[in-house]
Amino acid sequence: MPSPRQFTDYDVLIVGGGSAGLCAGIWLARCGISFKILERRDGPMRHGQADGVQCRTVEVFESFGIEGALLREAYHVLELAFWAPSDSIGLDGGDCASGGLSKLAKAGGQKSRGITRTHYAPDTEPGISHMPHVILNQARMNSIMTEEMTRVAEKDMIEYGVEVLDVSVDYEQAKDPDAYCVGVTVRRDGDTKHMRAKYVIGCDGAHSIVRKSLGFKMIGDSRDAIWGVMDVYPRTDFPDIRKKVLINSEAGNMVVIPREGDYLVRFYIEMPQHTGAAAADITLADLHEKARLIFQPYKMEFADTTWWSAYAIGQRRADHFTASHRVFLTGDACHTHSPKAGQGMNVSLQDGYNLGWKLGTVLRGRAKPTLLETYVLERQKVATDLIEFDRYFTQLFSTAYRKEHGITPEHFHEQFVKSGRYTAGQALKYDESVIVCLDGARSSAQNLEVGMRFPSAQVVRVCDAKAMQLVRALPSDSSWHIVVFAGDIRGAEASENLDQVSRKLSKIVHKFTPEGAQSDSILHMVLVLSGKRTDIEVAQIPEAFTPIIGRLKLKCLLNIFIDDQSYNSGHGHAYDAYGVKPNDGALVVIRPDQYIAKVCSLGEVEQLDSFFAGFMETFG
Repeated sequence: MPSPRQFTDYDVLIVGGGSAGLCAGIWLARCGISFKILERRDGPMRHGQADGVQCRTVEVFESFGIEGALLREAYHVLELAFWAPSDSIGLDGGDCASGGLSKLAKAGGQKSRGITRTHYAPDTEPGISHMPHVILNQARMNSIMTEEMTRVAEKDMIEYGVEVLDVSVDYEQAKDPDAYCVGVTVRRDGDTKHMRAKYVIGCDGAHSIVRKSLGFKMIGDSRDAIWGVMDVYPRTDFPDIRKKVLINSEAGNMVVIPREGDYLVRFYIEMPQHTGAAAADITLADLHEKARLIFQPYKMEFADTTWWSAYAIGQRRADHFTASHRVFLTGDACHTHSPKAGQGMNVSLQDGYNLGWKLGTVLRGRAKPTLLETYVLERQKVATDLIEFDRYFTQLFSTAYRKEHGITPEHFHEQFVKSGRYTAGQALKYDESVIVCLDGARSSAQNLEVGMRFPSAQVVRVCDAKAMQLVRALPSDSSWHIVVFAGDIRGAEASENLDQVSRKLSKIVHKFTPEGAQSDSILHMVLVLSGKRTDIEVAQIPEAFTPIIGRLKLKCLLNIFIDDQSYNSGHGHAYDAYGVKPNDGALVVIRPDQYIAKVCSLGEVEQLDSFFAGFMETFG
């Protein structure tokens, strides 16, 4: 065992530079935490198996202020087409509501061959998010996050070409929250080095060394499905090549994903399992031939294949997600599944999004270490639900299963559309915990669900008449957000209520803010009024909502909004969207990761004191 001085110490070591590790890294950089990402590859990812970016993930990028490049460069998915075997709806292709098309029928082909379009559907449920579902290669997603992490940290945080050999926890030392109790042994350029950390995040994929070092097992299916994926420039007469397409054919199943640019397309192809072939046995010629069979009788040739891969994946979950809340597993290290629903990169990234702010808050001394227990409570259930969803989805894709259970293309389409809220990342609801309080949850804001992400609505900023989404005022900077819906303060009663709320909130803010810290750095207050903007003067607003901040000690006017008509973007009707009655008002507590922690009335402000005391350190 090396002596302590032979170790290199960090607050956090992140094993693996994928989506989960990079997202957690942005949080840690913003919190000023000492950390390092250890990546086995010799450089940044060049290609990735994932590319679907669900609405919730785009919202996460927006919360970090890095959505611009993503939205500019990505393909925006608007429509989904469903294709099925021609004989599943009759030889003539049927008279589908969306205008069914069967080339086979027109060509006079045999009943057992060919595919027909059965339905069109909007890709995402209208109004489900102010952000779209987009497609961008995982390598580019990772580079956007890496650039932000490097910008904030002001140095490179990823060490490439590092092989992690072993991870161990000194469980006796782990009782001391300040101990560097996790040992990590690595090899680089043939040299072995020993590192220590207070915490380790395992983001090292399905074959995770972190997980194996701890003796954790993956439980679930013993059999892997083989998938091929390729990026191609197709020469084809298939009419929906620039749409997202789900194809169930007698020759196999495929997901078609248009890629950024105008011509590049990605094919995800499920390979037959009965042949006994391993992923390593699959060739590019196999993928080309399989694609041609699935698209029959449409022509499918390949002008160029820019990248391809084959991989084995099963529906499994780790039996443990943490070791003493000092080592945490994320992403494929603790849950694996098929690519059918486009969830992998998104769920992995959001594992890191959930964990990063919690580690940063604890390591800065702002919260108690028990906060970290909520990572497993929240994300283990997400993984379990994901695998169950994927198992059901896989059955729907199976030709044999559909025939055995009489599942029609109409039923498949109906089930897929029903699952749209889940696949968009908007169905997640965290259970009650120290940071999710269900008491009085919906009495003051009927349309808000505690434990779910805070939905956005358009408001108008009072100081400059700018129409904007309210979530823009809730950045991912590790602070908690307290949104006060105070109604129309032109009335004396509403104005007096706001003054009282402001005084009580100021005491709570003082209690949980360290001396010398910026007044809104822990609890950030946002005011949303109703009424007419031009009738409001800043002098009417309590000082708690206009704090003096920054090096130059300037008054901040950026957190006061009103639900009113804008000059160019109409009226957002935010109070209606959230189910808040202007005469009653409401108070909403939003976590650093934009999930709703608590909803109460304006007369219940004192409840916030005991709520925050449950997991935060006190200073005042």
